[in-house]
Amino acid sequence: MTLITRAVRTPGPNPCDHSPLMDTAHVTWQPPAIWRTAQLLARGVVGAVARLEVTGQVPEELRRGPLVLAANHISPFDPVVLTAACRVRGVAPRIMATAGLFRAPLVGAAMRRAGHIRVDRGTAAVGRALDDAATAVAAGSVVLVYPEGRIGLDPGMWPERGKTGAARLALACGAPVIPVAQWGSHEVVPYRAPKGLLRGLARSVVRRPVIRVHFGEPVDLGGLAPDTPGSARRATDRIIDAITDALVPLRPDEPDRPRHVDPGRPADSSRSHRRRPT
Repeated sequence: MTLITRAVRTPGPNPCDHSPLMDTAHVTWQPPAIWRTAQLLARGVVGAVARLEVTGQVPEELRRGPLVLAANHISPFDPVVLTAACRVRGVAPRIMATAGLFRAPLVGAAMRRAGHIRVDRGTAAVGRALDDAATAVAAGSVVLVYPEGRIGLDPGMWPERGKTGAARLALACGAPVIPVAQWGSHEVVPYRAPKGLLRGLARSVVRRPVIRVHFGEPVDLGGLAPDTPGSARRATDRIIDAITDALVPLRPDEPDRPRHVDPGRPADSSRSHRRRPT
């Protein structure tokens, strides 16, 4: 039996309390047809360029939310991979994605219709994304977040020190967090895509690398309250630790550095997470 430990909620400011959907508890967000169709397409795309292996489970009672999925970020191909993996596990998450995707023709309109959440990084409007995500969780949604806030640049490609947004969302709404680890998507699409994109896809069609995705056990956020100083950072560290632990079995023969080297990928150790797998 899976033990689900939720964060402690105490009186205080809570973005979930401001959601207009909190007063209509019977209303639950349903993924629109366009998003279900996109998940099917993603499964086909991933299957055409790689072999997808999905392990771990999302408990049946959490598949329709409220739930936060927290994943590591290693490649521009990650959203497609996770969309396909979630389809395999019967989950249709709303993804917190960079604002650039929402500005793109056709793609932006599809993202909005599918209910995904725009994140305006580096602007004064970035805080709005957390409120939008809280509203989504309050509506019973599954929300997919990249706690690192960018494609990780750790030299060993282990999860970086996370931003606190995912933790603050979970603490404020009392939603469980499931860590999602992925490995192999960096072999399909290069870091600097669209530069080198076609070459990378063509190589993958021939080589068919294995992409592994693992859904871990819910993160224990017990004892942490949203209004307690330092709770968001401690919760973030627990989430990143859980993603790291879930990633270990996906790369058993690459414990230090990745076997596949992308020459266009920079290395930055300034945000390396202090924990390393044992």
